[in-house]
Amino acid sequence: MSRQGVVAREDDAAGEGAGGGHRRQGKAGRFWSTRRAPGGITALLLLAGIGFLLYDVASVRAGRPGMAWRRTLTDELATRRLDDVFVMAGAAAAAALGLWLLVLALTPGKRSLLTMRPDTPQVRAGLERSAAALVLRDRAMEVPGVRGARVTVRRRKVRARAQAHFRDLDEVRTDLEGALRDGVEQLGLARRPRLSVRVRRPGK
Repeated sequence: MSRQGVVAREDDAAGEGAGGGHRRQGKAGRFWSTRRAPGGITALLLLAGIGFLLYDVASVRAGRPGMAWRRTLTDELATRRLDDVFVMAGAAAAAALGLWLLVLALTPGKRSLLTMRPDTPQVRAGLERSAAALVLRDRAMEVPGVRGARVTVRRRKVRARAQAHFRDLDEVRTDLEGALRDGVEQLGLARRPRLSVRVRRPGK
């Protein structure tokens, strides 16, 4: 297995990537994303908006007229009804943005990283789904009769699709299921995914 597909962290140093307070003793939880990009974009937008507003307030305090956009926005908010299409569209957009930020804050993320069993104390390990799929595909290609295979690894399911050019399909499927079952077990995942195998003849 390629070393670049495995991520190992000590628990004391994994607070940022593993969600800090979301770790539980004796249980291998998912790795938590730091969400740097959404957090940075949100902070920059808020900083820009607050900066423009403070600049306008300071200008008004200094005796200068307020910016045209703020006067227009104030007039629009004062004259438009709550059931106006633009008001409802703006409220829907703000609600959608807030819901998106809440989802980002409450979900782990890092869906491409599978958590491995905590066999070593104070060490957490993760395996990339692409690396797991590559390992299982190599296992599938070692089964006699398999001409080609495609393996997809998800968090809860492993799906294998193979082509057999000789041997009975039922025999190939049985051997393939056994090989992939052993391969999944050797991956050392904390949560063993379900296995789905389908074998067919290559198209002419």
